[in-house]
Amino acid sequence: MTAPAWVEHAIWWQVYPLGFVGAYPSSEPPRPDQHRLRRLADWFDHAIALGASGIALGPIFASRTHGYDTTDHYRIDPRLGDDADFDYLVAEAHRRGLRVLLDGVFNHVGVDFARYREAAPGWFSGDTFEGHAELVTLNHGNPEVIDYTVDVMAHWLGRGADGWRLDAAYIVPQQFWAATLPRVRERFPDAWFVGELIHGDYAAVVEAATFDSATQYELWKATWSGLNDGNFFELDWALQRHNAFLDSFAPMTFVGNHDVTRIASRLERPEHVAHALVVLLTVGGVPSVYAGDELGFRGVKEERYGGDDAVRPEFGSPPLELDAFGAQMWALHQFLVGLRRRHPWLHAASTTAVRLQNRHYVYETRNGDDALLVALNIDDEPLRLALSECGAARGEVLGGSAAPPQEVVDTVVVEPHGWRILRPV
Repeated sequence: MTAPAWVEHAIWWQVYPLGFVGAYPSSEPPRPDQHRLRRLADWFDHAIALGASGIALGPIFASRTHGYDTTDHYRIDPRLGDDADFDYLVAEAHRRGLRVLLDGVFNHVGVDFARYREAAPGWFSGDTFEGHAELVTLNHGNPEVIDYTVDVMAHWLGRGADGWRLDAAYIVPQQFWAATLPRVRERFPDAWFVGELIHGDYAAVVEAATFDSATQYELWKATWSGLNDGNFFELDWALQRHNAFLDSFAPMTFVGNHDVTRIASRLERPEHVAHALVVLLTVGGVPSVYAGDELGFRGVKEERYGGDDAVRPEFGSPPLELDAFGAQMWALHQFLVGLRRRHPWLHAASTTAVRLQNRHYVYETRNGDDALLVALNIDDEPLRLALSECGAARGEVLGGSAAPPQEVVDTVVVEPHGWRILRPV
């Protein structure tokens, strides 16, 4: 199984639409005639300026609350708009060369789902999703449920979507995906499918379920906790695992999404956000940037009802007024995403540690004859690195926290809590 070729150049800008347009939570339900989904298109030029090549949407189908309690997979959530608004959104994205990824919730549905209200025999397992009484689990062994899922995916791909993120894929039987996705691919061979996985043997699950990719939560966790704890050994361990995954698929990588505390709030030192982004955009995989992270947004996820609201805020019209940190984050994102786009071979690159210490980490990221050197310093003392240690006589400095660009050096000194990216020459 091979992912579609366009994914090799994919960089996603991820959006949670219901929050983004102020439809949920909301003191007053938006009227169906407000066509709020179209507001997302106002931000597509921003996504282009960021360097993204695709828009990864959160739930947009009819639901009662947060979008993950689907009531009708064939209907755009009336709080967002209607079919015409979806068509407009896809047309505006494709006109700019942006792909569109949809969020498919096929593990469970909301209690307003028609077949649940009708008590359709054989459609439900009798379980709830993670103890939420309002989320009822589908019976994934029922051929009717399989046929329904195939039809829903094909319906929206036929309307112009380019792929699906498969929510809670970690809890759905792998044979269910293996029974659905090949049938969808027969009709839409250029579609891309990424399963939401959190723990476990990603490669084995991806193969059994016939996914193209999986969410790389292991690397996300190791990135922020390695930086916070001054423990680059954890990050290196995760990157060695990541190398193994890359042998069979390109994981979807991220340092923020709609389900986790924003990276600017998660990290104890604001200057280390740069280090997290450097890792994201210099290692193999399919990177995703969560809307607002590139503008320095902060937000803490809490384990309570409404605990996601802080990381799913409403956006106004672009451009937003930025504080100094936000302006710095925007410039940094543009630089690093631009670097990624200029080096598309990074999609399949593997990493090797050159120097590994608790607070110093130098790694080579390589794909065939193409390579970069990345030096991360989270110590209070400078990091001095002779390029000969890395098997290179000299290196061209491509960027860093205090680096003259395009300088060719044989030794690099990375200031405390700084970073460098070099191309061996």
